[in-house]
Amino acid sequence: MTEFAIPRAPGLAELDPLDAPLPRFTTTEAERVARDAFGVEGTASALVSERDQNFQIQTSAGGAFLLKIHNAVEDPLVVEMQTAAMRHVARTDPALPVMTPLPDVDGALQGTVRAVDGSTHLVRLLTFMPGRHLEGPDLDLAAIAAFGAVSARLGRSLRGFFHPAAGHALLWNVREALRLRPLLPQVDDPARRATLEGVLASFESRVLPALPTLRAQILHGDLTLDNALFDDRRRVSGIVDFGDMMHAPVIADLVASAELVTDRDDPVTALRALCAGFASVTPLEPIEVELLPDLLAVRWATSAVLAAWRQKQYPDCAEYVRGWEDQVWSVFRLIESIGMDEWRSRVRAAATDPPLPRPPASVEAMAERRRRLFGAAISPLSYDRPLHLIGGAGAWLIDADGRRYLDAYNNVPVVGHGHPRVVEAIIAQVRRLNTNVRYLHDSALDLAERLVALMPDGLDTVMFVNSGSEANDLAWRLATCFTGGTGGVVTRSAYHGVTQVVSDLSPSEWRGETAPAHVALLTAPDGYRGPHRRDQPGWVDRYAAAVDSAIAELDGRGHRPAAMLIDAGFTSEGILCPPPAYLQDAVRRWRAAGGLFVGDEVQTGFGRAGSHLWGFQVHGVTPDIVTLGKPMGNGHPVAAVVTRAEIAERFAATTEWFSTFGGNPVAGEAGLAVLRVIEEESLLANAERMGRHLRTGLSALAGRHPCVGEVRGPGLLVGVELVRDPATREPDPVRAGAVVNRMREAGVLIGATGPDGNVLKVRPPLVIRRDEVDRLVTTLDTALGGTAPG
Repeated sequence: MTEFAIPRAPGLAELDPLDAPLPRFTTTEAERVARDAFGVEGTASALVSERDQNFQIQTSAGGAFLLKIHNAVEDPLVVEMQTAAMRHVARTDPALPVMTPLPDVDGALQGTVRAVDGSTHLVRLLTFMPGRHLEGPDLDLAAIAAFGAVSARLGRSLRGFFHPAAGHALLWNVREALRLRPLLPQVDDPARRATLEGVLASFESRVLPALPTLRAQILHGDLTLDNALFDDRRRVSGIVDFGDMMHAPVIADLVASAELVTDRDDPVTALRALCAGFASVTPLEPIEVELLPDLLAVRWATSAVLAAWRQKQYPDCAEYVRGWEDQVWSVFRLIESIGMDEWRSRVRAAATDPPLPRPPASVEAMAERRRRLFGAAISPLSYDRPLHLIGGAGAWLIDADGRRYLDAYNNVPVVGHGHPRVVEAIIAQVRRLNTNVRYLHDSALDLAERLVALMPDGLDTVMFVNSGSEANDLAWRLATCFTGGTGGVVTRSAYHGVTQVVSDLSPSEWRGETAPAHVALLTAPDGYRGPHRRDQPGWVDRYAAAVDSAIAELDGRGHRPAAMLIDAGFTSEGILCPPPAYLQDAVRRWRAAGGLFVGDEVQTGFGRAGSHLWGFQVHGVTPDIVTLGKPMGNGHPVAAVVTRAEIAERFAATTEWFSTFGGNPVAGEAGLAVLRVIEEESLLANAERMGRHLRTGLSALAGRHPCVGEVRGPGLLVGVELVRDPATREPDPVRAGAVVNRMREAGVLIGATGPDGNVLKVRPPLVIRRDEVDRLVTTLDTALGGTAPG
């Protein structure tokens, strides 16, 4: 390789290439350079560049080359480093699509050319890479993950590379971030200037002291969409620029590539895919995950500052650099809307062992696979057009095409999909240990103590299981053992689980069968459309009095009372809100006959009611046994039974009880994290506040849509009853199904419930924000206005 010792032009010795004039060669001059210096005859066409001049040279034989004329102040040793790096990458990872430097007529890999103004420029000829440029939205999540893997491979291929020019100062290097401060006046908008100053201040206090602890090496430093070409499969086919090489923290390559997320509707989901691809080659260290949110912010601040600067300094480049500005300010607006602390939480969660997206299969093919593998008994898929979901954050879900859906249906992620504190708690514990409660471990004991403290006095014993079905199954065993009875009472459309025992207590799952002999059914206390309505005196008493009839019915079949199971939200009954007197009286009558009351909190527990942590508290009753499930681990399988010691002791006298996975350390940490988030993020207050706002908005729709018969429910458990005629209150399940599917098409997920399937079921995560509630209501307004089903 030829050595160079080219003197710099007077006055330019300290100039950064970004601060120096661009080369101004014409296409004719570029053609002459290619011919005279490199022996390549062809037609030149100019390409966009930030600080150099690039030309494509197309030969008559169909060959294509890249002619790069460097900025006059570019250090020859830096250019030599770029050339050496390309050759190094080609040796260490030949599959990476990097350009090949080509020799000039004298055999050197870089030469010089003099411009008409007398300035001297380094010049190189390189192979021209195939492919096309893409924008961020052009890439699906699988393509983004693949891009992240290429970024990491590029860094890994340079791991053993060294060059003395690597220490040169470059504003894109995160180590130089504070050099941006003198340039902040170039940003005209005071609010934007303040945002950027805040980013730099945070960098100075949080990141700068930790930079020396990060693993570092010579990096490409700028594998962005501007410097990559893609094939028809949207995979990288060319890496076209090594002009920003630097010695920097390894994570800087990921940070640079993350510019592609700035023009996405959901940048965190795209970042999750990018991190997954990067980590599949180079796993991130904990300190890198910790600093990633601020490193991203300072990279985007660099883009914003340099965009403002160069638009003023070089108006000819304004259109090229304005793209940086628009994109980074869109993501800064997102950060501002959610707050920097929440941004840090979301980014760290995205970077912590993210799942690697798979290439999306067709929904039809997946549905057929499901049918073949799961059999005919499995519950049908939601919606006429099934969803293939691959991610979620907060109140949002993301499908395989990257489309976001506001999730107002799934009550399991009570503190939001992928809440970082829950995710981090699970990951940290699973890395340490996961065993069972036959060994001592703090997490199960801590969770049990926390649950007892949150229950009414007397409920002092906790038995851990894995699901709500198991919890209700165990509750039935406890009740029959303690009472000696074998009779159960549930409401007519109740759902309590899938085991043999509780499926007998779940009439919503029966298919044309009569009730088992040991089960009696209660008509749910529906004051809107039931047999006893709230405009009738004594309607509550008549519903409660039905418990006596159920007891007599069981007695006639030879069954004494054992357990009455009630979901406090009457979710499967259409989400009902009877006065507290109903359940108080019903429980009193049942206990008087010797039975126990089981409060099934699997659907309503953990704050959904807003006013209270547990649904039974809304009714002013204390169960003998409480069952917990679904939201308890925010998606991680953990459930529990909480009861009185005397009930558990009677059970223990007849059997030894144990669940292999119930109360395992990981489940314990998940449950504790959920309770901490509910308390520390004031989610009960948010559920009550947002629930009230939601019901107000939904009730207003009744004035425009006569099909809305009633809006009801506590907190963020809301039912919207649809009827054919407000006068007759005839249920309209066909319209309900159509509305649910219209909402899905519009990007909002809800469900339907009730004995007739005509009640829209709305139960978003407790973290839902006011603007998201407004979106839900607006979307429902439109969906209700659709053509009525025939």
